[in-house]
Amino acid sequence: MAKHLQRDLDGLQHDLLALAGLVEGAVHKSIQALQERDVKLAREVIDGDTQIDREENHIDEECLKILALHQPVAVDLRRIIAAMMINTDLERMGDLAEEIAERAIHLARPPLLPIPHNLQHMTDLTTMMVRQSLDAFVNLNVMEAQTVMRMDDEVDRYNNDIIAELIQAMRSTPDFVEAGLSMFSAVRHLERIADHATNIAEDVVYLVEGEIIRHRPTG
Repeated sequence: MAKHLQRDLDGLQHDLLALAGLVEGAVHKSIQALQERDVKLAREVIDGDTQIDREENHIDEECLKILALHQPVAVDLRRIIAAMMINTDLERMGDLAEEIAERAIHLARPPLLPIPHNLQHMTDLTTMMVRQSLDAFVNLNVMEAQTVMRMDDEVDRYNNDIIAELIQAMRSTPDFVEAGLSMFSAVRHLERIADHATNIAEDVVYLVEGEIIRHRPTG
């Protein structure tokens, strides 16, 4: 029984990492489409969301099957619960990447709003958070998870700087108002992706230490 459980848990981890790869690719492509005003690439991201949804459903089914067949306890049970929470966060990241791609299509039309200066830095940091949160999960590394959680503050600072830049652009050039609102939405979606990476990092702490830290007051 223990051998079969371990085999199924390993398979579950493999499926989660495969989903994470799809999501990370979708996030990267959606921002690339936004920056390069590439409508074809944006539509590729939108079309790819169906596969992400399909993989999320498969992972949920696998988790439920493992619970029913093996009735795991202690750390194995926490691992499955964490996998289900991570699966949900990854699927939501995919939805947000799709939303960014839809904004990219809108922003490819004139007037062409200048790309915010810090958007690439914010994107790089966000995708790093996604990657490192999954690494923390694979390696059961609480310190790496805590690093991801700290990085979220920097993403928030980039988000605030970009929003201020967009507000200034809309004030100085009224023709940019509609495009500015679309860019505002895209940047907000990117910030939410970072929040979901933070959620995954918090799930790692739960998995390793059995402590739920989501929504825990700070200070």
